[in-house]
Amino acid sequence: MKITSPYLLFIGDATDQLSIKMAQSIADWRPELCIGELSTPGCTVTTGLAKYTISDAAKLGAKTFVLGFANSGGLLDKKWLPYILEALNQGMDIVSGLHDKLTNFSEVVSKAYSANCNLFDIRHPTAQFTTGTGRKRSGKRLLTVGTDCSVGKMYTSLSLEKAMQQKGLDVSFRATGQCGILVAGTGIAIDCVIADFISGAVESLSPDAHAQHWDIIEGQGSLSHPAFAGVSLGLLHGSQPDALVICHALNRTHMRGLPNTAFPSIAQTIEKNISAAQLTNPNVIVAGIAINTSSVCVQEGREICEQLSKEFSLPCVDPVRDGTALIVENLP
Repeated sequence: MKITSPYLLFIGDATDQLSIKMAQSIADWRPELCIGELSTPGCTVTTGLAKYTISDAAKLGAKTFVLGFANSGGLLDKKWLPYILEALNQGMDIVSGLHDKLTNFSEVVSKAYSANCNLFDIRHPTAQFTTGTGRKRSGKRLLTVGTDCSVGKMYTSLSLEKAMQQKGLDVSFRATGQCGILVAGTGIAIDCVIADFISGAVESLSPDAHAQHWDIIEGQGSLSHPAFAGVSLGLLHGSQPDALVICHALNRTHMRGLPNTAFPSIAQTIEKNISAAQLTNPNVIVAGIAINTSSVCVQEGREICEQLSKEFSLPCVDPVRDGTALIVENLP
């Protein structure tokens, strides 16, 4: 897979900032790869990039049209097909991180063929995986885990990679979701791997390495989420983590998308994840806590992080506002 930049990020008529996390991720972490964004009437959110039409973006050199939104079930609404077809007419490749495949739409396949363009369904792994073994691998690994979905596991992972690079450490970000794959240019969309092979797929994503190399493995879901705990558990077993970083978003009252569920505490999340991770690494530790404090002001967020740091005797930071250098200093 070779995704060609620069990108035009399509966010449709999104009204939930979290629903454009694929577009937002690439805008935040690889802005140099982007021309800008395209939205449609009714859209109330933005990546912060310049706004362009498809034709104007093509004139500026855009090579790839990225479907930068997500929805429950990952469905590709047919109302977006005219935009996809227009982008293909302008010679752009198409990238989708939805569960629905671009290749399921005959008109899109036909247009891509006639325009000599590529269709990338990056959420659908094509590699063959084996079941996990639990065999001890060389090198070091850190896995981000969370109290819920969409609490900042990818952002925390990328912030850790950046902080470790700044310290001169040998480190690699290992993407496990469609957003991370677009940022990294490689990875495995782990939620589309057959359940029996999740841990084996993660083992292949983070193979043996030299003793001082760190793999920062992007977490998915939450052990406390009724819908996605299975993926989270497979990641814990396959990543064989030496360290965990607990990710949490302030002011949530229930699991994302499930209003009648109880929200776990950070203490419960630590207990659940340590217990599960010990199956493949009995020596796993929690290295720190990463808090998304965007729902409060900067000062209040820092006070909350300070309180949690004292409560758990761990570094606690907001990765976006303050970076993760303190957590890196606490790694084994």
